[in-house]
Amino acid sequence: MRFLILLLTVSLCGLPGCTREPVPVLRVGANVWVGYEPLYLARDLNYFPDTAIHPVEFTSATQVIRAYQNDAIDAACVTLDEALLLASNDEDFRIILVADFSNGADVVIGASGMTRMVDLKGKRVGVEDTALGAFFLARALQKSGMQLGDVRVVPIQVQDHEQAFFSSRVDAVVTFEPVRGKLLRRGAPILFDSSRIPGEIVDVLLVRTSYLERYPDVVASLLRGWQQAQDYLTRAPDDAHARMARREGVTAAEMRAALQGVHLPNREKNRQLLSGNAPTLKPVLQRLSAFMQQQKLLKKTVSVDRLVESRDLLAVQQ
Repeated sequence: MRFLILLLTVSLCGLPGCTREPVPVLRVGANVWVGYEPLYLARDLNYFPDTAIHPVEFTSATQVIRAYQNDAIDAACVTLDEALLLASNDEDFRIILVADFSNGADVVIGASGMTRMVDLKGKRVGVEDTALGAFFLARALQKSGMQLGDVRVVPIQVQDHEQAFFSSRVDAVVTFEPVRGKLLRRGAPILFDSSRIPGEIVDVLLVRTSYLERYPDVVASLLRGWQQAQDYLTRAPDDAHARMARREGVTAAEMRAALQGVHLPNREKNRQLLSGNAPTLKPVLQRLSAFMQQQKLLKKTVSVDRLVESRDLLAVQQ
């Protein structure tokens, strides 16, 4: 009888209702930006599990935001101000990684003969139609004693910045690597860069709360792969630069120069930023949120406390 019961149990557990639910693939969206390259370097070096994590490439931040809002991806690499914009639209997520701090890689580039931001008064400025574009331009103008009403904002997707600039559709562009390097190599002058507002242009990796709560081990694998890629960049920079350069469509030397404009926080720095009793990212979020509300860039007040994942997910065991 015991044998028959065991046999029946084994047979029934072969039915669909008894099978284990497969873990859904974690789809991670990012646009082309030097600070997000560890994601793709990790994929290139096979640091992610074969089927669990799937990076999805987009040509602009606007596309990443749209894909996230349409549930086409589960995690996204975005700027901190874009994360606040998503939160103001009631998106439920957690910031699980600070990918980078921009330290000169984001720029306002003007036409030949311009030397200062005040030269843009009344001029056309091409800006990607995202929170980052509006925020960075607003801060650059504010630092120069100006405001958004002093310029004519022209929404232009980042993939069109170079053509719009050199065809004189605009007098300046708010842009970043790799477009920044292409414009500079053709003699265009920088009017303002992110090194003048240190710690304010921050890129983060966020994931839906529902996915994080159900599959923390997969999210931990994503972070481990990212960290391994950063370690590889330190250990074998020449090969890492060559791999990254191929994806970004630049030379290895240009890739190396582009990386000098960003700071990539390591695991320990991310712990300080996100976890512990006093995570240092929260004050940055609060200051940024206050500024964006003042500039009417947010629909409503955002409670930043819930946005930061305070657990050390890298310590999660598979």
